[in-house]
Amino acid sequence: MSENTSYTTEELARLLKISKLKVYDLIKKGELPSYRVGKQMRVDHSDLEAYKQNSRSSSASAAPIPLQTGIPFVLPPATFSPPLHINQPAAGPVKPAVTNIVITGQDMSLDILATHLERSLPVSRPLRSYAGSLDSLIAMYNGESDIVSTHLLDGDTGEYNLPYIRKLLVGFSYLVVHMLTRSAGFYVQRGNPRNISGWRDLQQDGLRLINRERGSGVRVLLDEQLRLHGIPAAGLSGYETEENSHLAVAGRVARGEADVGIGIEKAAKIIDGLEFIPLIQERYDLVMLKKPGNEQWINAVLDILRSPAFRNELNSIHSYDLTGTGEIVYET
Repeated sequence: MSENTSYTTEELARLLKISKLKVYDLIKKGELPSYRVGKQMRVDHSDLEAYKQNSRSSSASAAPIPLQTGIPFVLPPATFSPPLHINQPAAGPVKPAVTNIVITGQDMSLDILATHLERSLPVSRPLRSYAGSLDSLIAMYNGESDIVSTHLLDGDTGEYNLPYIRKLLVGFSYLVVHMLTRSAGFYVQRGNPRNISGWRDLQQDGLRLINRERGSGVRVLLDEQLRLHGIPAAGLSGYETEENSHLAVAGRVARGEADVGIGIEKAAKIIDGLEFIPLIQERYDLVMLKKPGNEQWINAVLDILRSPAFRNELNSIHSYDLTGTGEIVYET
């Protein structure tokens, strides 16, 4: 393997047989040196081998301590520290420490935010992780994400996001900031041959649905509406057939592989052969944890969201409503 080879986070997850979020955790802790190429984080082959060798050495040097039961107990591996060099030249000016900030969510507005954050705060290194709204909040609860996006509807109150955030982040101090509002609804084939206009039309005989993955905001929207309208999910053909993005769902409908899917308007504008039936305006909010060391980049994010440059860039994307972008919705 060439020393010039580098790996994406997805490739590292496969090579090390760990989750992608665990890879981000190793990068965040500095155990895997990384750098950014475009929107991707990459790790060089030499740094990966050094990490693996250190892990082997630490495991081999762990001292077993016999217990009364006769079962050996192995001490956890020692934290790696670089070797000291004798007669090392005097170091130059100390560079400020770089802070990795994991941003979790799927909308392209988060990619734009990451670019602006890296530009405005050079000591930050934004890392992108792609997951649905519910999984993003769980990642934050588990300490695997710093900024998460969410668009989760509570069917009983008609309120977006806060009912879920309050339940999942009990005991945390956090800030909820409005990002944007966007239209969600049905993808149908051009001409709407099944005359679909509302949630009850999903009960049509022979109708084929294409669904989103569990944990996504769209999946929660569908499940809440099925519950409120008394429609059994088990009776919907295709309910168990899942795709992991709005574009993938829209594409399946456009190709005639399904009669209807649910997603946001933006995807319908990208793929030919579709019509979009708007049903609801959903709130897309950001959640940031308030803890020591986060103040600088939280303020930087707020400044970016409220800046004309960021708004102008988002305004170029169809179907985003930026009324209230950057407003603090809730704070603990």
